[in-house]
Amino acid sequence: MLKNQKTYLQVKVLPKSSQQKVVKQSDGFFKIYLKSAPEKGKANKELIKVLSKYLAICQKQVKIIKGEHSRSKIIKII
Repeated sequence: MLKNQKTYLQVKVLPKSSQQKVVKQSDGFFKIYLKSAPEKGKANKELIKVLSKYLAICQKQVKIIKGEHSRSKIIKII
């Protein structure tokens, strides 16, 4: 990515899944399966870790900007 370029992703998180994976949907959304339960921010931390690994970027470049307590989220990639 270019410096100072921002990208926004719309994701649907499916916590407490049996596996971790990222699936890009045909409509541009991402479905992200997480092993963590959605309690005490565990699923959000795992989401950032999984997305950063999938996109091959640093975890600090992934920010949840909307949907902190929801399964539907908007993620900003810096």
